[in-house]
Amino acid sequence: MSEDQHITDVSGTGVPIPGDDVDTDQILPAKFMKEVTFDNMADYLFYDVRRDDDGEFNDHPLNRFAGASIGVVNSNFGCGSSREHAPQAMMRWGIDGVVGESYAEIFRDNCKSLGIPAVTADHETVTALQTWIEDNPDGDVEIDVETETVTYGGTTIDVDIDTGMKEALVDGIWDTTALMYSNRSKVDAAVDDLPYVAGDD
Repeated sequence: MSEDQHITDVSGTGVPIPGDDVDTDQILPAKFMKEVTFDNMADYLFYDVRRDDDGEFNDHPLNRFAGASIGVVNSNFGCGSSREHAPQAMMRWGIDGVVGESYAEIFRDNCKSLGIPAVTADHETVTALQTWIEDNPDGDVEIDVETETVTYGGTTIDVDIDTGMKEALVDGIWDTTALMYSNRSKVDAAVDDLPYVAGDD
């Protein structure tokens, strides 16, 4: 595993994405799931709600905070279907970390698999951060995975992160595909020892 697999902190400007129960069909509409790769998913992030009836960009936060890398969301974000396309679209748009009140479990696990820290705080803390970002669009927000804190302006807040996610990010084992490739010889040896796998002879 390369050193850059170890994710101890992420930072950048923020984008508030307000609303409870924002589901994966809002994040990435089902009509775009017919594509065979994730390459264009950034173009489809919140596709419908970011546009007016004429198809023009509206004042949705993702239109106003272009270039942001820390999403700040409310309760039960990423609920609905289990589609990996939703966090893939967020990552490809530029999101490196998320601060929220709570997440759907599968969405949070998909974030972990992409190396995106998804940390939680209470309603008042999250809404205060969203308000600060609105007032300070160029301000930096830092998620420290190891200390479980978020720092913005002159404020540092305590946040929670799932233990499994924290360990995977800090230890650099969140990318299971890369992990398997880096241990290819061990995988091959394990397969060779399985009695139900046919050999070459």
